[in-house]
Amino acid sequence: MTEAQQVPEWADPEVPEERLDSQGVSRRGLLRGAGLVGGAGLLGVAGAGEAAAVSGGDPELVWLVGDHHVHSRYSHDAKYDFSQLAQRGAQFGLDWMAFTEHSNFGHADKGAVAEQAEVVKARAENPRMLIFQGLEWYIPAAEHGTVLVAPGPNAVALLQAFEREYDGKLTNRSADTAENEAHAVKALQWLAEQKKRGYVDDVLVLANHPLRLGIDAPHELRAWRDTGVCIGMEGAPGSQGDAEPAWVAYRGATNAQRGEYVNAPGTGSHPGYPADAYRTYGGFDWATATVGGLWDSLLAEGRLFSITSNSDNHRTIWDTWKDGEFPPGQTFDSLGWKPSPTDTGVPQAGSDFWPGQFSRTHVGVTRYSYLDVMAGLRAGRVWVDHGQLVDGLDVRLATAGSKKRGVTLGGRLKAQRGERLELRVTVTSATRPNFHGVLPRLAHLDVIRGVVTGPVRDRDSWKAPDTRVVEQLDVRRKSGTYTLHIPLGRAERSHYLRLRGSDGRRNGPGYLGRAIDPSGPIQHPVNDGDPWLDTWLYTNPIFVDVGR
Repeated sequence: MTEAQQVPEWADPEVPEERLDSQGVSRRGLLRGAGLVGGAGLLGVAGAGEAAAVSGGDPELVWLVGDHHVHSRYSHDAKYDFSQLAQRGAQFGLDWMAFTEHSNFGHADKGAVAEQAEVVKARAENPRMLIFQGLEWYIPAAEHGTVLVAPGPNAVALLQAFEREYDGKLTNRSADTAENEAHAVKALQWLAEQKKRGYVDDVLVLANHPLRLGIDAPHELRAWRDTGVCIGMEGAPGSQGDAEPAWVAYRGATNAQRGEYVNAPGTGSHPGYPADAYRTYGGFDWATATVGGLWDSLLAEGRLFSITSNSDNHRTIWDTWKDGEFPPGQTFDSLGWKPSPTDTGVPQAGSDFWPGQFSRTHVGVTRYSYLDVMAGLRAGRVWVDHGQLVDGLDVRLATAGSKKRGVTLGGRLKAQRGERLELRVTVTSATRPNFHGVLPRLAHLDVIRGVVTGPVRDRDSWKAPDTRVVEQLDVRRKSGTYTLHIPLGRAERSHYLRLRGSDGRRNGPGYLGRAIDPSGPIQHPVNDGDPWLDTWLYTNPIFVDVGR
C-alpha cells in the first residue's frame, strides 16, 4: 500500500489549481520551486527524497496535513461511518488521517478485524489520502494515547494483542499506582520490541489531551518518552467547538470550554499542577501554552518531544446524524461496533469539528507514504495550526551568512561558541477564506528560546525558568509569501528555539508572567470561546548544540 498510493491531488499537475484549497496551492508552488513536480507526479516515485535533499542543510520538505486522532462507530462513544469521516477529511484538505478507536473487549475481540476491512475500503474510496488504523490506548494509571502503526500484515494483530495485554481499562489498571505506571512503560517497551524484530515496520505513541484530568504526571511523560516509542503529546486537544457561543446557546450549556477541559483536580491527579492547568489557553493545553511550563521543561533537557493538534472527532457540532440503534439483545461488546448512524435533520449533541476542518498537524516529508509520515512525526518535523491561520510555514536555522538551507523543525544545529545565528521563517499567508468563511490573518509571530540545562533531578518538575519569548514580530501588514530574517545574536549556551503565532484577537500576559511571555494565549470566559476568533500556530523546536 505504501508505494502503490497515488499522489495527492495537490501534487498532480493535471488537476487545475482552482480545484485546490489554499494549502494545496501553496504546496504545489513549493514543489515547483524545488523542481519536484513534473509529468511523473511526485512523492510516490523512487528517488523523490534524494531529489529534495539539495543545496545543503536539511532537505526541502512538503508539509502533509493530517489528523492522528479520529473515532468512528467502532468506538463506543462515537457514531460516524468510515466513509463519512474519510470524505470529510478529504473535503477539508487532509493528506493523512488515523482511525483510533477506543479500547473495548468488543473492539479487541471483533471490532479491530472488522475495522480493517472498513479502512481498506476507505483507502480505495479515497486514494489520495493515507489512512492509518490505530488505537486510542487507555494508558495504565494515566490518560489516553494514540497508538499509530504502519500498515502491514501484522498491524491488526499487534493492536489486538496490545489492547488485551496492556490497556488500562481492559486489564483493570487505571488506578494511579506505581505498579500500573510501570505497566504502561512495559507496554511501550513491548511496542518497541515489535518494531525491532520486524513484526511491524513502525509504531509510535502520542499522549492525548494530557492535562484534561491532570493525571499525566511529569514523571510519567518523561518515562514514556524515555522508551523511544512515545514521541510527544497533543499540544491542543480536540472538541474545539464545545464553547462556540451559538452552539452553547442552542443546547443550553452551562459550563462549556474549548477542548471540553471542564475538570478540577481529582483522584489520581498530579498534586503539583495548579487549578488553572485544567483549562485550555487559546485552545491549547496548558502544558503547551505556558511558556516556561511543562513542554518547555521537557525540551530544556535537550531532547525532542513533539506536539500535535487534531479533531478527536466523535460528534460534530451542528451535525444532524444520530447513533444507530442496536438490534434487540445486541451491545457494543457483542458486536464489536455500533450500527450506522441515521440522519434526523435536527442538530445532535457534539463538541467536535470534522477532521481537518479546524485543527491541523503539518508533517514535513520528502516522499508521500505511510512510513514517511511516521518518520516525519518521529523526527519532529511538525507544526500545527487552528482555523487555517496560514497556508504555509518553513522554518530554518543557520549560522549568520551561511548559504546553506539550514536546519529545520526537530533538527539540531551544531554551532561554535560565539557564532552568530539567524532564524529564517518563510510564511505563506492565507489566501482564501477558511472553513468558517473568514480570511485568517497572522498578527504576530513569537520566537521562544530556552536554555538546555540537561536532565532534571526532579522528574516531576514542570517549569523551565530559562525559557521566555525573546522576539515578537508584528506581521499584520505583511501578505502573500514573505521571509523573515531574524538575527539571534551569538551562540553562548546550548538552547532550543520554537515559534508561536496568533491572529492577535485574544491574548495577555502568559501564565508565568509578562516578563516571560508578554502576549500569550489566555483562558476564555465560560461558554464564550469562539475558536474561529482565537487561532494560534505552534512549531516544534530546533535545538542548538554549542561547542567550545
